[in-house]
Amino acid sequence: MKALLLTDLKKLQVTELPKPEIGAKDLLVSVRACGICGSDIHGYDGSSGRRIPPLVMGHEAAGVVVAVGSEVTRFRVGERVTFDSTVSCGECHFCRAGSINLCEKRQVLGVSCQEFRRQGAFAEFVAVPQNIAYSIPDSLSFEHAAMIEAVSIAVHATNRTPRSLGGSVVVVGAGMIGLLCVQTLRLAGFAKVIAVDLEDEKLTLARKLGATHTVNARHSDPVQQVLEWTAGRGADAAMEVVGANKPVQTCFEVVRRGGSVTLVGNLTPKVELPLQIVVTRELSVFGSCASNGEIPQCIELLASGAIQVDPLITARASLEEAPEWFNRLYGGEKGAMKVIVRPVAE
Repeated sequence: MKALLLTDLKKLQVTELPKPEIGAKDLLVSVRACGICGSDIHGYDGSSGRRIPPLVMGHEAAGVVVAVGSEVTRFRVGERVTFDSTVSCGECHFCRAGSINLCEKRQVLGVSCQEFRRQGAFAEFVAVPQNIAYSIPDSLSFEHAAMIEAVSIAVHATNRTPRSLGGSVVVVGAGMIGLLCVQTLRLAGFAKVIAVDLEDEKLTLARKLGATHTVNARHSDPVQQVLEWTAGRGADAAMEVVGANKPVQTCFEVVRRGGSVTLVGNLTPKVELPLQIVVTRELSVFGSCASNGEIPQCIELLASGAIQVDPLITARASLEEAPEWFNRLYGGEKGAMKVIVRPVAE
């Protein structure tokens, strides 16, 4: 099969690899669409330490089942599917307790680190266990279905965030996940959704997707703006979707006494915690890791049109065109958001 192989740091090559073998409980999926994730870009140069070459990256995908293992009961050949990026075992303490995203043996598609190596979906075929796969309706395109994994991150983060109908929330970072969070937080009942970023283009899109207020932190102080819009108290909640020190600090500064901060981004392994602010203002801090069984709800949200993903898709590309798009995204191409790679054309 053809696959996009990370042969070395910042080096991608379309090459021939053996078609994946499947186990008794696995599906072999013909990949029709796979999104380039921000974590793939950060893995591309080795900065995250989680994309060690040689590796086929890619974990936001959808396609068609072309073969099933001998013990597969839930899927048939020809079925349209998407799948979670987290491969959970289904048997450990956390899986049995309903926290599959905290699985003790979890792997992630397209990730290679010290604990495991799992080939991903920038290829004509990928093997996935049936327990992480989900059927998708014919009305949902493969390109949109490939966005479901990203939507599930936003839905899970929103589910982790305390809220009351009509409250206020600040989303720091209006990249793709941030823009999805803007939508999910509005659906969850926040009346005031404030988006903070450094680029006007992203903030304009945030407005179109449901943000009630926006702040360009290059030109305005987000803390003062939030206080102005919340009667001087601060927002009920804040969500950080970058994973860097300054955006995290902003989150703690914009929430009211007794408010909450949900941390989603993990670009850097360590950030400073403003301990006295957290303690003296009695803030609640929530980590949000991947998703935890929300994919069926995400399929419904996309199929019904409640969440919009098409405005987030910048381009569609073949496997052969993908290395150039990695270079462009790595270089920070202005206005670029999500690029969908199509290993197998429909």
